[in-house]
Amino acid sequence: MRYFFLVYAIIAVLVVGIFGFHGQKFAKPPIRIFPDMREQDVLRAQKPEAFFANGQGGRLPLAQTQPRGFNEDGLRELGGIPEYEFSGATGYYYSGQIGDYFGNGMPEELKLTPENATALIQRGQEVFSINCALCHGPSGDGQGITTTYGVPVAITPIANGRLNLHTQDSNPPTGRIFYPDGRAFDTITKGKGNMGPYGPNISVRDRWAVIAYLHTLQAAKASQPAPQ
Repeated sequence: MRYFFLVYAIIAVLVVGIFGFHGQKFAKPPIRIFPDMREQDVLRAQKPEAFFANGQGGRLPLAQTQPRGFNEDGLRELGGIPEYEFSGATGYYYSGQIGDYFGNGMPEELKLTPENATALIQRGQEVFSINCALCHGPSGDGQGITTTYGVPVAITPIANGRLNLHTQDSNPPTGRIFYPDGRAFDTITKGKGNMGPYGPNISVRDRWAVIAYLHTLQAAKASQPAPQ
């Protein structure tokens, strides 16, 4: 029995010595059995690098690209979209909230009319297809291509962090896809559960366009005849 405890202690010391503690400082990189991408192939600023023809590690931006936050003086646009369309403002249009509560409905800033509403929905379809359909599916039923790689098909509402955007969310059901439009906007912006935030990638107007398009998906789903 005494040998058992001796071997157990030695193994414990070896495990701690190999894996180390997160946050502990070392003069040299610690031995990692599972590095988990902690070591990145990055170049230090202003250091030479033989990989490039000119021997310089620092690289200039690619032609016709503009890094965010380094616009020319007087310019406040990113790809033709005003910077404030990504963050930094308040009110229902920018946050989905009215006071301490999430609002519902399209904000006045969209200036929707019967003539331009179709264009907003079409834009929402385009943005949804690029950013959302992979998981939520083209029709919002949760059967996106990611289900092929192990993401389960959801039968519960997105309010619970799942994929299906058509399951009704209350008892008795309200008929909504998920929850109020303002909260849907907040989820797109900040993410929820396994879904990451899309605020840095999708402009404010495009987020509302996605929500408008989701309402058309709901209407199309509701118009289908009930299964016999």
